[in-house]
Amino acid sequence: MSPRTEKRRSAAVENLEDAKVPFYKIVLTGGPCGGKTTAMERISSYLRERGFHVFTCPEAFTIFSSNGLSLDFFGTDGMDVIVQKTVMNTQMSMEDGLESILRARGHPGVLLCDRGVMDGAAYMDMDEFKSVLQERNLNVTDVREGRYNAVYHLITAANGAEKYYTLENNAARSETPEEAVAVDHKTQKAWVGHPKLTVIDNSTDFEGKLQRLVESVSKLVGLPTNLDRVTTKFLLQGRPNIDDFPDGVSYHIFDVEKVYLLHVEQDEMDESSPVQEQYSFIRKRTSVDKDGRRGGSVCGLTTVQRTDDGKMMEIKRIISKREYNTMYRSRDLSRHIVRQQRISFLYNSQSFSIHAYEEPTSDVCILHAQVETVGGEHGIVDLPPFLNVERELQPTKEDQDAYGAFGISRIK
Repeated sequence: MSPRTEKRRSAAVENLEDAKVPFYKIVLTGGPCGGKTTAMERISSYLRERGFHVFTCPEAFTIFSSNGLSLDFFGTDGMDVIVQKTVMNTQMSMEDGLESILRARGHPGVLLCDRGVMDGAAYMDMDEFKSVLQERNLNVTDVREGRYNAVYHLITAANGAEKYYTLENNAARSETPEEAVAVDHKTQKAWVGHPKLTVIDNSTDFEGKLQRLVESVSKLVGLPTNLDRVTTKFLLQGRPNIDDFPDGVSYHIFDVEKVYLLHVEQDEMDESSPVQEQYSFIRKRTSVDKDGRRGGSVCGLTTVQRTDDGKMMEIKRIISKREYNTMYRSRDLSRHIVRQQRISFLYNSQSFSIHAYEEPTSDVCILHAQVETVGGEHGIVDLPPFLNVERELQPTKEDQDAYGAFGISRIK
């Protein structure tokens, strides 16, 4: 007998299994007539012109409604759940298939999704939605944080650009302006908790709305941009009481474990590199329900680079629990493991996250606000009045050492 020979892996299989090339899965969502269709076309063209391979994943419900599904079907008791199950199955199957093809190509790729799995929660009771997920051995954390790199919510024209609200370009929709605003709010609520949720409002004309979106996507994938989305931080006087949150503010609670890894020393880095300092950490983010029960977890790897001109860049990717456990063994023993409880919420279409430290300190509570800056000018933060803010933190060494996770982690 001739000796068995190992079958050679094809280039496509190697690319798919190694996953070394940058890949981004992005959701575009929002209320009816928010501009998603035009935005998909604009972003696709923009990224292709700059070397990315781009696929767009259509909205599953629109496929069904364009091929015979009508509102009459919902007259059958229980049909809404059957339709949403089918939408979810179809959506996930299309996304997974398109992602596999893009990754197998071995070239930087972007998958733009016309809505994502969590959009279904805007059209179902949350308990029913969770039951549908459980049938697939999934939970909300898996399909919200663990599936997509970023979520962009385009607010319906019925909220802030009323004269442009129309349904003529989408036969699958029939909402009045009031219904469109209600659906928009439900969709925002469904995605609260994703760490990269960005809400694009109608404060500018439509071209300005598209430009803000393109600039934000550019920053996500590492392209040059005039718009910078930064985190402005505020020191809170103490840990907030959840009961003080207004009824209209939806929030999600997470337990976070952040572990810093052994980093590359400066003299080991390329001397021609503009990077002055670099460090990495892994993070495990576990959802906690309002009764204190812990749910699913999502893990990530972040590499932070500080350049000669004082700018800070973050490179993030979702990792498996197995990768997390492997990297954990390379943790930096000169630093504490940082544990926090985080509360993510939207207030007036602005994304906020409260970081309440639990280890190695328990007396620090920081409010993070996502703010867009153009030409160095900071946007305005509409601070929630139900929080007691002491002061805005400054990018000084003193504040970074006292209130930043990197400084707090240092064993003194």
